[in-house]
Amino acid sequence: MSKIKILPEILSNKIAAGEVVERPASVVKELLENALDAESSRIIIEIEQGGRSLIRVSDNGTGMSRDDALLALERYATSKIFSDQDLFSISTLGFRGEALPSIAAVSRFALVTRDKDSNSGTEIIVDGGKIKQVSETGAPVGTMIAVKQLFFNTPARRKFLKSIGTEMGHIAEIAASAAMGWPQVRFKLIHNNRTVKSWPATDTPFDRIVDVIGSDLKEDLHPLGYEADGIAISGWISSPRVKRATSRGIYIFVNGRYVRDRIMQHALFQGYSQRLVKGQFPMAVVMIRVAFDQVDVNVHPTKHEVRFARQHQVHDALKRATAQTLHEIDHPGWRPAGFSDIAETGSTETARREFGFKKKDFAVQDIISDSQVGFEAEGSQSFGQPEAHQRRPASQSRQEPVWQKRPFGDLRVIGQHRNTYLICESDKGLIIIDQHAAHERILYEQLSAQSAKAETASQQLLVAETIELGFRESRVLAKMIPDLRLLGLEIENFGGNTFIVKSVPVQLAEREVKPLVIEMVEGMLETGYSPGLEKARDRCRMVMACHGAIRANQALSGEQIQKLLIQLDDCDNPSHCPHGRPTWIRWDLRMLEKSFQRIV
Repeated sequence: MSKIKILPEILSNKIAAGEVVERPASVVKELLENALDAESSRIIIEIEQGGRSLIRVSDNGTGMSRDDALLALERYATSKIFSDQDLFSISTLGFRGEALPSIAAVSRFALVTRDKDSNSGTEIIVDGGKIKQVSETGAPVGTMIAVKQLFFNTPARRKFLKSIGTEMGHIAEIAASAAMGWPQVRFKLIHNNRTVKSWPATDTPFDRIVDVIGSDLKEDLHPLGYEADGIAISGWISSPRVKRATSRGIYIFVNGRYVRDRIMQHALFQGYSQRLVKGQFPMAVVMIRVAFDQVDVNVHPTKHEVRFARQHQVHDALKRATAQTLHEIDHPGWRPAGFSDIAETGSTETARREFGFKKKDFAVQDIISDSQVGFEAEGSQSFGQPEAHQRRPASQSRQEPVWQKRPFGDLRVIGQHRNTYLICESDKGLIIIDQHAAHERILYEQLSAQSAKAETASQQLLVAETIELGFRESRVLAKMIPDLRLLGLEIENFGGNTFIVKSVPVQLAEREVKPLVIEMVEGMLETGYSPGLEKARDRCRMVMACHGAIRANQALSGEQIQKLLIQLDDCDNPSHCPHGRPTWIRWDLRMLEKSFQRIV
């Protein structure tokens, strides 16, 4: 007797349903995709009991004839692909032809549809995958699908459904993502006969984005724009001050399809490099357009994942687009975001005249202590950011008119709070600067610029520093020695687990060396180290900048504060330290006056 048997059709449909229909939100997603493919301009989603009792999706799309409606309930019946070439150049959201029969196999299913060429509509009733009734009915052009008692015949699946609120939350997320991807379509979401959300059609995508994610973020969303080599990227990303604890606020669309793509999320995060600390996530709505034959959407049954033919190029494009937008947030007309209202004070030019300051030779050491000897640090203009967005080297720096304002240098300094925060003012309110984070950013960009030019200035130690490490640590440090030498830190193995430090970058001349080396080595043990990789060197520069920066609880003179502000102006990313913490915050005048009830 043969051990291998062909599964009954009803059972195979249930298995297929298990791949496609995970929960009520999966049904909503499939029905919405069909409605959008049918060129609908209005879609109504009605839900009862979180989708357990009813899911009804109605549209005014092209609809179907009687014969097409019956065929749509057959497995692998589709109007969207006909050949291998079509399969690898899919321009629709749905295409497999398995959604409707899979849903009908695990529910009490009803379909009413009519196309424009028919005088009447067709109604089909299906119970657990078996067609019970096909009849003629009056209906407008379009399609209405009702899914009742989902998983009624697969109790093992039904028991895994979560609470009504949880399931409704997943449905609302699916509806919201569709609304963002298709702003020209009107959407209405109803739960238990109550309208949850109604999104009117709009020709302005930004209005739909704001309508979906909240109008309170309107001022903190900034446009993306990139187009080259057949890759187009648009959308909006939040300023770094908008932070979320999860990635749920990130919406990525590929040719109109909402996807959860880790590679694209990684590109987005790289664009935010040094602007958000670990565990923080931005808000983003990203639209990626590529040729249909350059993306494979047939990777997963739920169609949430895609694969790009030129994955590296698309990743790089999104990273560049994100970095460019964030650069422009910090430098609108070469100003940090939020500083467009800073008053003209002339303090920058005064500082230049009194202190003999020049952009190319101002020394970081000058702001650390009045008693310390300064030095010239060349190359303060190229800051190791993505190459498309680097500023001019010092030798090509443009001439600046004497009346040009500087966002930080022109602030009026009030003083220090707890010898940690610099309190400054502009016309519209208070600017509070974290002196350690700001100086850390300055040192990091100087070290990056010097490293890019292979001109890192080192200072020989009068007495070489000896460091003893454990077995694992010493093996890592031995590998790091060539890279550290390029960063101005000269270390030699003295035998066994003992190392001697002979010289350090000039910026770190007054700092303890041993804690610096240990922190770099421990960091590499945690993340892994590969000699010659720029990413590893960059992590080392971050540690160096942190150790070299002025500390909290360190008193600064007025001259030192002014020089710190002027140097912050020359940074490519003055708003965040290398680890992503903000360097400054603003309390605007309106907020202060409301706090003191001067205004309502």
